[in-house]
Amino acid sequence: MNSKYQSDVFGKKVTAIYLYVMSRKYKFYNKGGLYFVSFATVYWIDVFVRQLYFDAVLNSFDYCRKNKGMEIYAYCIMTSHVHLIFRAKESNPSDLMKELKTYTSKRLQKLISDNNQESRREWLLWVMKRAGSKNSNVKNRQLWQQHNKPIELWSSAVIDQKLNYIHMNPVEFGFVLEPQHWKYSSAIDYSGGKGLIEIDLV
Repeated sequence: MNSKYQSDVFGKKVTAIYLYVMSRKYKFYNKGGLYFVSFATVYWIDVFVRQLYFDAVLNSFDYCRKNKGMEIYAYCIMTSHVHLIFRAKESNPSDLMKELKTYTSKRLQKLISDNNQESRREWLLWVMKRAGSKNSNVKNRQLWQQHNKPIELWSSAVIDQKLNYIHMNPVEFGFVLEPQHWKYSSAIDYSGGKGLIEIDLV
């Protein structure tokens, strides 16, 4: 058998196995569990550079917590991605994430489209439309990447590790010197202060 053909077949099998393993790794298996999720904008574009864009996500967090049964234990909104630790009271974490991302996507697209002060408006909308055209599940523009990479936090050690990771993100990116100085994060709540929205402390 041709060695190149064997190599191609082997490569396809390895890729298929990898995708299968990854698809099983990142799922909400325990519907009532505590989860760490991360979701990013398409092409990792820096959408969150204006207060009103941050507010759109924060308001959605607050609404989901008060009306949708989402217990929020930690969060951090960066310029191109979001980290979140949450639990679904009604054991529907996948549905909650879908609703959250769908609503914030529509809301953010409208804010960008209607914002005459947004110097990147045409470019941002073009990038989102380009991403949407490559995704059969999207009718028009796409703001968020589809995956959330849920990881169940099954022990206090894992919870502490993810809390530290979330809150240190702005420090690692060089935005602030101390985690609690990034106001779009729950770090201040864990430092004895009060953040922009109410959360459920671990």
